[in-house]
Amino acid sequence: MRPIHAVLPALLLAGIGGAIIAQPAAPAFSNDPAKVAAGTYSADPGHSQVLFTYKHMGLTLNMGLLSGATGTLTVDPKAPGSAKLSVDVPINTLKSTIAKLDEEFQSSMFFDAAKFPTAHFESTSVKVSGKTAKITGDLTIHGITKPATIDATLLATGDNPRSKKPTLAFQGVANIKRSDFGLGLAVPMVADEVKLDITAQFDQK
Repeated sequence: MRPIHAVLPALLLAGIGGAIIAQPAAPAFSNDPAKVAAGTYSADPGHSQVLFTYKHMGLTLNMGLLSGATGTLTVDPKAPGSAKLSVDVPINTLKSTIAKLDEEFQSSMFFDAAKFPTAHFESTSVKVSGKTAKITGDLTIHGITKPATIDATLLATGDNPRSKKPTLAFQGVANIKRSDFGLGLAVPMVADEVKLDITAQFDQK
């Protein structure tokens, strides 16, 4: 009989090999804009997030995260410039991982989430170049509306393996000034400019 220390590695490798074989294949997606299915899509609140970053006293790059986006995206690959985007992000999802700061963000000191529960973006112009697009629109935060531009990139398009319906995924970047929205407390000690890094998934209705 072979000693257990000689048999065990073979058994482990066999188990690992079996597990690998048993895994389903990764979904087949493309980032080719021509393969985007025309139609109206709904934002997936469980897979859409906004990471915001800003400099604190010229020392650290502080950050926070918002999630739960809802809204619609209407696209037609034959007329990409006609795309329309309308999205709401609930302010009460904002998390910085600093409990006291999160309380201040929700209070009337900053966002006043009880009075202004969402941030809203409504596109007014979309200029597409290959896989990228400049999405210009009206951004409303804290009850104040200002123009903003999102530099977006198509990450993936294809049928969602769960719903079997067309799905789109994007990443985007935007830069705004918090003072434009009445949130300029402690500027310039705390930077006015805020960078928004956006990841968004849209599923066709």
